[in-house]
Amino acid sequence: MTRDFNTWLAGFRDSIADYGYYIDFEKVHRNVDGIKVELNILNSLIGSTDIENDFEKLIAKYSEVLKCIPLLLAVRANEIYAIDGDGAFTYKFKKHTLPVEQYKVFMRKTGLFDLIAKHIVNNLVDYATGVETGLDSNGRKNRGGHLMENLVESFIKKAGFVKDETYFKEMYIHQITEKWGIDLSAISNQGKMEKRFDFVVKTADMIYVVETNFYGSGGSKLNETARSYKTLALETDTIDGFTFVWFTDGKGWTRARNNLEETFDVMEHIYNIKDLEDGVISEVFR
Repeated sequence: MTRDFNTWLAGFRDSIADYGYYIDFEKVHRNVDGIKVELNILNSLIGSTDIENDFEKLIAKYSEVLKCIPLLLAVRANEIYAIDGDGAFTYKFKKHTLPVEQYKVFMRKTGLFDLIAKHIVNNLVDYATGVETGLDSNGRKNRGGHLMENLVESFIKKAGFVKDETYFKEMYIHQITEKWGIDLSAISNQGKMEKRFDFVVKTADMIYVVETNFYGSGGSKLNETARSYKTLALETDTIDGFTFVWFTDGKGWTRARNNLEETFDVMEHIYNIKDLEDGVISEVFR
């Protein structure tokens, strides 16, 4: 059946964010739980009228509370560098390595003493949970990179394929060659180039190699992707028992539609999310 490119492109999605995309609360709570005892010890300083002396006494008895201080500044590292007119210092928080007076300077100049003593926060565990939540939002880019891959895998499973039996994740050309004895020199530049595919699906008569991606915004990478996959599709057409399948989506393609259309015109197995929802995997992987 002949497909219309414009109709196909019009069905591309703005986003594929799933429920776990926004915040990984399991990770947030795990990180806070790791320093909860120390945070609760620091809670004893909230509202202190003599914060610097109280802090000094606390460190003398519970120096391990130092390790939770970087997070209070939304820093994941165990060392923090700071410089001003009084000099440059590298503060280490995993162990008590500087005089307590210097740690007091750090707490004073960063504003942490004010935060704690002036009741700006009432509970450092709750505060740290909020900081961790904010830091975790930076991980959306990494999570987003796997969303399309995870979505495609869910449809592969739904179609009845079993991981490590009839479908495989992240296989290189040489691994495919070794496992099934197929000559892939046409796509490896006679064995000089290596490539990893997101998935490999094996049926009785065919090896399907799968690439997945989603582009929510435009950029030069999209044009290069379309061109390289067009070349790959033409090369794989020369290999018996071997088929290249590309699942892609995202409104970013509207700005790179010309290159995508060129690939669409020559590539039989290029699909979007709507195609997945319509059952294309069961139709193609036979």
